[in-house]
Amino acid sequence: MNRLALALALPLALAVGQQQLLLRLPPRLVALQQSEASSGPASLELRFSRPMDRASVAASSQLQPPFNVRWLGNGNRLKLSLAPGSRITGPIRLTLAGRDRRGAALPPSRWLWDPRPRILAVVPVRGGEQLQLQQADGRWQAISPVWSQILAVEPIGDGSGVALVSRSAAGQQIWTIPLQQRNLAPASQGLAPVRAQAPIALGDGRALFAHLSSNRRGDLLIQSGGPEPMSAQTLLWPKGQRPRPLAIEASGPMRLLPQGGAVVVPASEGLTLHDLPPRPPRLQTLPGSRDLSSFCPRAGRALLVRHWPAFRRSLELVEPGQAPRQLWLGSQALVASSCLGGGERLWLAQIEGIARPELTVLELDRQGRTQARRSLSTWELEPGTPISLDPSRYQLLLVLRPLGRPGSRPPSPELMLMAGPDLALTPVGQRGRLALWLPP
Repeated sequence: MNRLALALALPLALAVGQQQLLLRLPPRLVALQQSEASSGPASLELRFSRPMDRASVAASSQLQPPFNVRWLGNGNRLKLSLAPGSRITGPIRLTLAGRDRRGAALPPSRWLWDPRPRILAVVPVRGGEQLQLQQADGRWQAISPVWSQILAVEPIGDGSGVALVSRSAAGQQIWTIPLQQRNLAPASQGLAPVRAQAPIALGDGRALFAHLSSNRRGDLLIQSGGPEPMSAQTLLWPKGQRPRPLAIEASGPMRLLPQGGAVVVPASEGLTLHDLPPRPPRLQTLPGSRDLSSFCPRAGRALLVRHWPAFRRSLELVEPGQAPRQLWLGSQALVASSCLGGGERLWLAQIEGIARPELTVLELDRQGRTQARRSLSTWELEPGTPISLDPSRYQLLLVLRPLGRPGSRPPSPELMLMAGPDLALTPVGQRGRLALWLPP
């Protein structure tokens, strides 16, 4: 009996001893990563080995240069968010310190963080077009071979690569280009330029059409079809997994929700939202003649263009659990939009006129009130290109083509940045037919 009691007591004593030893150890930073979505210019998610005193962490941690920050969360998971309006002009030095709820000190750690996205551009070169990337120091680097034409570019939402579609005599070829980024690292290691690996071909290069979409999880959705009858297919490539076919019919390009888990599908009866595996099947429908214009960074928010009789259009903000809210209504053509946070600020590009269409960019607040207006009467937006926001520097990226004289050779499109209260234009110093931000 004594032997049995001893055998049972030993594991219990061991467990108690280990627990006491762990309690005496200082807290540790287990994980530090950039947040997928933020209402401000940038955020970090932190996970600790023990529940932390948030006030202590906020008081002891430092950023250089200094920024107004908000510390959110509780327990062993905290979030550091830069306040709206902050503009990031270079890498941030971050010192993390503080105490846990027992008063034990967290060993200080020092980090370098650069949350600024990089510019991806389709650049005309000898022999065709090439995908190039602008590094943090401003230099441009080719990350693809030269193809006769690049039809579409889709940055992978977690920043791990880029998908694109090239055209050849045989048809359209889908590619992925893996990228290595080091935008958050211990100060002792330092940051590093983006490094591109060799392109990986997906498919046989004989597609007649291909549409791409990605989300912040790193998933990729490909709609494509070949010359053979009934060859159209939709494949979902979850990050790090094999592709899964999706039996979803659509009347146009589908878009993955940025936060993952669902896809927006245009249909004859309106816009539909389909949940994706492993979620159970569920379908939601928003009736009416609407097009998805752009997503907002905060989950569940998006901008829609609604078409009305008499050639009128409206811009609507969609938020979870609410009916679409109209922010703008007019007869102008809405060609692109972009959104900050959950819709606190939004921008739209509109065209008015037929003989000589005039491009105008508006900045609106979430009530639809105009905060700024910029007429671009000597420019036109390159067809099919977006206006996309870099929230870290509060600037828009556009591809604009100078209006030439009738009968003259069309001038080449240029990459432009738009910022400030007057939406001033600043040339990037690169020509290109398409430009997008690569997530950090």
